[in-house]
Amino acid sequence: MKRILILAITHLAALGVGFGLGIYLLPILTAESAPAADVLQAEVAKAAYSASLTRDLRGSDTLHWGEGTISVSPETIAHQGKLAPGPDYMVYLTKDFVEHEDEFEPIKAEAVRIGAVRSFDGFLLDVPEGVNIEDYTTVVVWCESFGEFITAGKYR
Repeated sequence: MKRILILAITHLAALGVGFGLGIYLLPILTAESAPAADVLQAEVAKAAYSASLTRDLRGSDTLHWGEGTISVSPETIAHQGKLAPGPDYMVYLTKDFVEHEDEFEPIKAEAVRIGAVRSFDGFLLDVPEGVNIEDYTTVVVWCESFGEFITAGKYR
């Protein structure tokens, strides 16, 4: 009986570790390549605003962070830098700077969703038609699947 209990516990632990690794590694394995450096640089040159992304925000931690520069133009949002890999990242624009999920969740309905992040070494997203970047101040990267804040940068 003791042996069956030990086997059950070790097998459940292995299953849990495997599941956790799968959630962490799957986005890395399925990520698209980042846009070419020259393409990103051309979009950055056209940007009206830019902001720094840092790991030291209140909502950022070991598994949820971003660093680099985010550049915003009326047509595109470009990121040069790195994001912690994860599933289902979305970029939003908000009217107020937020640095934690407890600040973002109450205003999420007022935020405008720009698009999905498909690479973790820089990305380029088109600003949807009808979205005026002047109506917002902050770019937020958010994990939809787990309701986790990743990073944010105030561009104006």
